[in-house]
Amino acid sequence: MNVQTQDLKAVLLQSNEEFHQLADQHHELEDRLKQLLSKPHPAEPDLLEEAELKKRKLALKDRMEAIARDYQAHH
Repeated sequence: MNVQTQDLKAVLLQSNEEFHQLADQHHELEDRLKQLLSKPHPAEPDLLEEAELKKRKLALKDRMEAIARDYQAHH
């Protein structure tokens, strides 16, 4: 991530409530994924949860990027 992208993220975290909430959710999913991935022998339900969490994280990231593009287009 370059400096300009980091600056944009910082601005959006402070000024855009939806972006802030999405970032919080993304962080929570990342923490849960780390827990699942730390298991030496994950069970089938853990593997399914891992796949679902990755999909949800990607959807959150896509929405955050859309917010960032919209912000850049209008500022």
